[in-house]
Amino acid sequence: MPSLKEFRRRIVSVKSTRQITRAMKLVAAAKLRRSQERIVELRPYAYSMRDMVAEVAIGNDAEAHPLLETREPRKTLLLVLTSDRGLAGAFNTNINKLAYNWCKDHVSEREHIELHVVGRKGRDYFKRREFELGKVHVDVLPEVNFQKATRIGRELVASYIDGDFDEVWVVYNEFKSAIAQEPTLEKLLPIEPTEAWMDEHQHVSSDTLFEPTRNAVLDALLPLHIHVQLFRAMLESVASEMGARMTAMDNATNNATDLLDRLTVQYNRARQAAITTELMEITSGAEALKG
Repeated sequence: MPSLKEFRRRIVSVKSTRQITRAMKLVAAAKLRRSQERIVELRPYAYSMRDMVAEVAIGNDAEAHPLLETREPRKTLLLVLTSDRGLAGAFNTNINKLAYNWCKDHVSEREHIELHVVGRKGRDYFKRREFELGKVHVDVLPEVNFQKATRIGRELVASYIDGDFDEVWVVYNEFKSAIAQEPTLEKLLPIEPTEAWMDEHQHVSSDTLFEPTRNAVLDALLPLHIHVQLFRAMLESVASEMGARMTAMDNATNNATDLLDRLTVQYNRARQAAITTELMEITSGAEALKG
């Protein structure tokens, strides 16, 4: 059995850990509230733009704009959104596994699959895997803003227009609640209506009027759409990360409390046993002196 000194050292260590996890939970909860407000405010705009662009895409041929051009998917780019820090439960593991499994399932159908990663955790995961790791963006999500999303979006749009890739996907955690995040894989390029949108808008007219001109509207609208959807995915990822970290730190705090209770009981038992042993030694010594 460990000594009383070792028990005391362990108790102090667990108390310190509990203080850290409790503080991290409170910080994550505060950041979650702000992140949740931002994504709730952006979603209606992003979804409305997605529906509008889908109607434009269905009403125009591929020659109307390069971002509407659908090509055979031989070269694919996956943009994976992870975090720069850990201690967020299965947040990074789930998204990395989704991207990796998708690559494994489709590698035989494509000539080339390349991964671009946002976050250190994704970089550390995929640099040890067989798929090619391209650009890595760090220190983006902790202070995410539309300018950062636009910078990455321009790189994706340029790569697609130049023919470096035939399709671009983004992999991120969609925020559902503080305890629920859903790993999601969403196509960014080429711009085309989703199956869900097509089912919901079966009778949408394809007659679209453009003012001032079709090219001017598409040149301004389609890249903006990519930037907005990428910004939404980043905000979803940030809110999901804060929710996952808050939940993980809450569980860690509860586990530390349970461990502390068990250690306290064991310490008290060991101390009582030591006291009993000392009393028995004193009593035995006194009896020996009498004899």
